[in-house]
Amino acid sequence: MHFPRHIGKFSGQDILLGAVFMTLLASCGTGIEMTGHVTDKDVRRVMEGVGNHQSVVTLDPYVDSLAIWQTGKRFWVADDQVRQMLFYSGDDLDSLHLNGHVLEYDGLVASGIFTDDHRKVDIRFVDSSSGQRYVYRYGKAVEALRSGSSLPMLIDLDMVDHIAKQIKGKDFYIRTGIWYNRQTEQMMDGRHFIKVHIDDVQPGNAVMPLRVMFTTADSHEQAMVWMSDNASTMHGRDFDALFVASDPHLAYPEITDANWTRITRGDVVEGMTKQECSLALGSPKRISENPDQAGMREYWYYDGGSYLYFVDGLLKQFRK
Repeated sequence: MHFPRHIGKFSGQDILLGAVFMTLLASCGTGIEMTGHVTDKDVRRVMEGVGNHQSVVTLDPYVDSLAIWQTGKRFWVADDQVRQMLFYSGDDLDSLHLNGHVLEYDGLVASGIFTDDHRKVDIRFVDSSSGQRYVYRYGKAVEALRSGSSLPMLIDLDMVDHIAKQIKGKDFYIRTGIWYNRQTEQMMDGRHFIKVHIDDVQPGNAVMPLRVMFTTADSHEQAMVWMSDNASTMHGRDFDALFVASDPHLAYPEITDANWTRITRGDVVEGMTKQECSLALGSPKRISENPDQAGMREYWYYDGGSYLYFVDGLLKQFRK
């Protein structure tokens, strides 16, 4: 029986519209008191029962500072809204289209923002294709841009290259079923916990600075995921949240190959354990638990009115 692909994930739109994503891997154990209603805190406690058993591959951090920039350092323009940050000699700023252009660092100038602090500077750039010069409104001291900082609407191509050198051409297991079409960037049905080959890492958009291109090992399907960099606070979309080095199935040898295949597709069938359902669908929004003469009855509720119904730990019924 097939379960809707959206169950267990927060509802959302394309990441370009500011989608909200959730971490897919969670599982449960025991520990909820017998009660008709379980709080969100209880849900989190139960879902931490098994925890994340996957191997973690932590990438080397990208270290950067404006103080060490060399002339010619490249930045990808991620959004035309960058014009709001620019001074330039032209008179048609509102119609300026720079999305996808590469700007090269060309030194510093005294800040154009009125201030008594003469240490503050703006950043001069040159468009590598047109030669047009721009001044980016930085308005801070040189020391303010350090490792972990970024310039809105601009993606540091040295950072992209740094990530690409560590993962491009290698195999990992993907941990999210939220995939995107490489050409249209539209969301598509994906699978999680399967082996993929990283084909390329490219600059992304103003929300997610990295696009990771991959090919599945089994069916050779091509797709991409949006990824944050190490400077982002969106840790649910960084590399360690999206990929893992070893086969996650190895951590759950008790799960049959047939059920593991269902898990990778986000499917459930009657008779699956709570652990298997959790791996397939993620954490429920709410749990209720009630004992009766037939055993312990437990409901997991997800967004959209869908639910899982367990009796003594095994899936008895579910609603799409």
